[in-house]
Amino acid sequence: MRQPTNTAVKARSSNHVSRNLDEIDLKILTEIQADGRITNVELAKRVGISPPPCLRRVRALEEEGYIHGYRGLLDARKLGFDVTVFAAVHLSSQAEADLRAFEEFVRAEPLVRECWMLSGEVDFILKCVAPDMATFQDFVTHLTAAPHVRNVRTSLVLHNSKYEAAVPLDVKGRRSPL
Repeated sequence: MRQPTNTAVKARSSNHVSRNLDEIDLKILTEIQADGRITNVELAKRVGISPPPCLRRVRALEEEGYIHGYRGLLDARKLGFDVTVFAAVHLSSQAEADLRAFEEFVRAEPLVRECWMLSGEVDFILKCVAPDMATFQDFVTHLTAAPHVRNVRTSLVLHNSKYEAAVPLDVKGRRSPL
């Protein structure tokens, strides 16, 4: 991994280092979000630089954690997952060990596609998919029996009005990542 220069890097915390992203970096990220299968040659052409420095920039963005990975976005319904549900989970204990234990439990559950820890009345919100309601009901029974789960409230998704997996890099007024 290349060592960044001190002028281009600021430490936000002991385990997170970020650098200023220039216009080319933002163009690269925008293009990769739009098409994760884009070739380096095409990417370089679209952002206005030659392929070797483009590849170096992409690798640096990967190494620095701006790019977490590449994957195809699949249609859950076409693959037989007709049920999408949000589950609000309230734990009986918010001790660090209990929170981590719940997160480990959730990571092992294939129906849980996203898990977010929240502040307020709900400790976690889970986005779950299932092929049918019976399968989801079985999962909820399993979830409510998990250690430290006080209660679970579910909301069945009727319709999705918007789904954007990409980060809105072109939002005006967004703060610099530093």
